[in-house]
Amino acid sequence: MAGDPFNAVVSSQDAGLIVVTTAEAGEQAGCLVSFHTQSSIGPHRYCVWLSKANHTYRVALRSSHLAIHFLASTDLRLAELFGTQTGDHVDKFAGLRVSPGPGEAPVLADCGHWLVARRTALLDEGGDHVCVVTEPVEAHGSGPFEPLRTSQVAHIVPGHRPWERHDPPTERATR
Repeated sequence: MAGDPFNAVVSSQDAGLIVVTTAEAGEQAGCLVSFHTQSSIGPHRYCVWLSKANHTYRVALRSSHLAIHFLASTDLRLAELFGTQTGDHVDKFAGLRVSPGPGEAPVLADCGHWLVARRTALLDEGGDHVCVVTEPVEAHGSGPFEPLRTSQVAHIVPGHRPWERHDPPTERATR
């Protein structure tokens, strides 16, 4: 909504973007994410919020690990791929260099900054995203980098709209 004070405040943050990937029973999934943050210093915890509309969310409900790729300003192509396509119809991993990380989480070889984390908790308070709390088990960084920011991908049209939700509703999820 235009002129909405909440949107004005939170959009001014211009968050860095990540790509979250996961796999379960041979099914890979991944999506572009702007809602994420470290949530504990000791023990280490990192939270990502996944849209209930995304294929990645449905695979993540069954998986034990997520790979969280921190995008650099040079990673626009990855942001466009994982942000505009839906895994319901497209293999986002086709043509990418991918290796299995802990828990078989797909690690994107061309992304120099990532962590693989074990899922420890889910929080679904009824919104269109679910918080996945994770415990990092492996991390890789190739030095300082300039993050790809939300403002740099304003042209991206998501593969799913927020109101597209899939069964089963998360309120029935037991993991």
